[in-house]
Amino acid sequence: MIYPDTTEHKIGFDSVRENVTALCSSALGRTHSEAMAFSSDYAFVRRQLLQTAEMLGILGSDAGFALGAIHDKRELLQSLRVPGSYPAEGELAGLRSSLAALADIAGFFARSRRDDGNRIVTPYPELDAIARELYAFPMVAAAIDRIIDRHGEIKDNASPELAEIRRSMAACAGSINAAMRRVIANAVRDGRLVVPVQPMYKRKINGIVHDESASGKTFFIEPAEVVEANNRLRELSIEEHREIVRILTALADTIRPEIDDLLGNFELLGLFDFIHAKAKYAMTTGGSMPHIDDCTQLDWYHACHPVLKMSLERQGKEIVPLDISLSPEKRIIIISGPNAGGKSVTLKTIAIVQYMAQCGLLPPMYENSRMGIFESIFIDIGDDQSIEDDLSTYSSHLRSMKFFLSHGNSRTMVLIDEFGGGTEPQIGGAIAQAVLGEFNERRMWGVITTHYHNLKQFAEETPGLVNGSMLYDRQKMQPLFRLSIGQPGSSFALEIARKTGLPETVIEQAKSIVGSDYVNMDKYLLDIARDRRYWENKRQDIRQKEKRVDEVLVRYEGEMETLRGKHREIISEARDEARRILDSSNAAIERTIREIRLSQADKERTREARRQLESVREALHKESSADLTGNPLLDKKVPSKKKKAERAPKISAVDRALQPGDNVLLDEGGTVGTIADISGKNATVVFGSMKMNVKLDRLKRTIRKADSGAAKGGVSYISGNTADSSRERRLSFNNEIDVRGMRADEAVQAVMYYIDDAIQFNVGRVRILHGTGTGALRQYIRRYLDTVQSVRNYHDEDVRLGGAGITVVEF
Repeated sequence: MIYPDTTEHKIGFDSVRENVTALCSSALGRTHSEAMAFSSDYAFVRRQLLQTAEMLGILGSDAGFALGAIHDKRELLQSLRVPGSYPAEGELAGLRSSLAALADIAGFFARSRRDDGNRIVTPYPELDAIARELYAFPMVAAAIDRIIDRHGEIKDNASPELAEIRRSMAACAGSINAAMRRVIANAVRDGRLVVPVQPMYKRKINGIVHDESASGKTFFIEPAEVVEANNRLRELSIEEHREIVRILTALADTIRPEIDDLLGNFELLGLFDFIHAKAKYAMTTGGSMPHIDDCTQLDWYHACHPVLKMSLERQGKEIVPLDISLSPEKRIIIISGPNAGGKSVTLKTIAIVQYMAQCGLLPPMYENSRMGIFESIFIDIGDDQSIEDDLSTYSSHLRSMKFFLSHGNSRTMVLIDEFGGGTEPQIGGAIAQAVLGEFNERRMWGVITTHYHNLKQFAEETPGLVNGSMLYDRQKMQPLFRLSIGQPGSSFALEIARKTGLPETVIEQAKSIVGSDYVNMDKYLLDIARDRRYWENKRQDIRQKEKRVDEVLVRYEGEMETLRGKHREIISEARDEARRILDSSNAAIERTIREIRLSQADKERTREARRQLESVREALHKESSADLTGNPLLDKKVPSKKKKAERAPKISAVDRALQPGDNVLLDEGGTVGTIADISGKNATVVFGSMKMNVKLDRLKRTIRKADSGAAKGGVSYISGNTADSSRERRLSFNNEIDVRGMRADEAVQAVMYYIDDAIQFNVGRVRILHGTGTGALRQYIRRYLDTVQSVRNYHDEDVRLGGAGITVVEF
């Protein structure tokens, strides 16, 4: 139920309807637009919104959808029901283009379907359900194509008889033209054409005088040479018309059995035209598909009044969007604040956005918003005083309140501007408070604007009610047009009076009249508004700094990954160098031993061999030191020859099997653990204070030391409480996390903990619900996923299950 009847005009929806109607390409679509109406049927509203959202997705993609040229031919089809009737020649082109549009739309959705094994699936289920009812009528289209050309004119070969008639007409016209050229050649005087001719020259042309001018100075003569030809041409023209009527009558006989089905398909064409227009309007106003539930609720982000938004854009200005949330615990909000501060605009924005949604139009708000369905919307905006009905302004308000109380319930939304105004403030405020109490008793929902202190106090003390204020910049003395929920607002009456130039003596007199209590209360409200504005700015600064920190963190992580790569390259080069040094050392030792054996242990030769070996050792030591000095990622000194020999088995056994005590990485991750025990193809690995049982093929030996808390050759353990907690978390683990509405840093932190649990519990696949919105939250989350090595891939969910609003992660 909607009250009053002028609601659409009061909230500006009549302009919305006009814009949507103008975007329809045919009278068929305009008929649907004009019939568009408020509905409280949840299934119907949701279906209407989904249809428009799917069309919006098609228009925003490169799917290649074209609506085509649609013409309203319902009247023509109805006229063809009478046997013997036939269509006008000019009507066929529009009928044929509409049939082509039918075929194109049906073909587009047929191509979008795919066989998923057990069923046929499509990315556009709601629109596809309509398209399945479309039929292209190929026999009718072929029959029309046989008789008209691309210009919509009857073809010469529409029938053999018509072809022969038109050949005869062409020949007759040719003979007439030749005869006329001969007549004209003899009927020229002083270079002037005299057909029609003056009386003095009429004897020079042999023919029939058909007429003369009103003045009698001009005669219209048909030359005798063309009289017979013209008669024949006239006869052929009559025969041509008769043959065309016969052809069109035959076509009507072909169409007549299909008329009922054609009319049904034309209705569907009009519906597609209407949905297409709604989607184009949503593109213009920023409309999107919110979460919609079969209950009463408001949780909106970045909602805008579409008419105001378009008007400001034409002026090169930006609209201030509205964020508002109402719940069963806080169903009615009392908005206060300065005049011209945006209270009435806020009220109309809430009214038109909710009304649009329940009319099947995508509301201009972010996708992460949530909407409910109301059975009734009652508004009291503006002055409805009536001279005819002898109603004053206040009487009209009271009449509205009576209607609201008589018909309102828990699924009713009331929108009231300047509640209690129009009469003496004290009694007006008292009546308004009593009415507001009744609204609350009946658990009605609403948004109400007021200046009355008693209503602000009542909202502060009463469960179910909440205060709100329109923010005001005291320094610049101008409204900010932003709604803040939780605190009442000041009317800024004294400040605005000073700004307008009212004498200070008058202002001081006014302050003395109302008393210090009122002035102090208003001052407190101003202080609250100032503090709220201060902390809002602080919060915004913190968000911006957090954003910069996130960007720096991402950059540092990228640079760290580059350093890790270089570190791995340096380690690899160091290993190769160590092998080369070891090979050189072994060769020198072998030569020394061979020389000692050949000298049969001669002391002098032995001392010489040792001196040569020492020289080789010192040379290798200097070379290795020169190569590795200054590299912070490698050891600072190259060990002596003896130590190299001792370490040689470890260097040469890099590829040996894993053993207990080895330091390892899990799936090449960043945390180092220590193997405590190996059993078959499985190993028990200690990471810090956690012990895990993993496959050996998931482990890779590393020269890095185990992280703090990991056992070195020994076995660590997990406390009983930690183990119980881990088991409990595993049992309660959900394969889906919802971070919609969180700030970027909060969401990423929640996802980090969630992904850690998923990896620990060996989960193969999870879903992250982040919504679409501006895409920033999705970008932050995916930037973090790029840093997790255990993530195999991630991608958008299927469009039927959430599309770009959900990221599917596979490990």
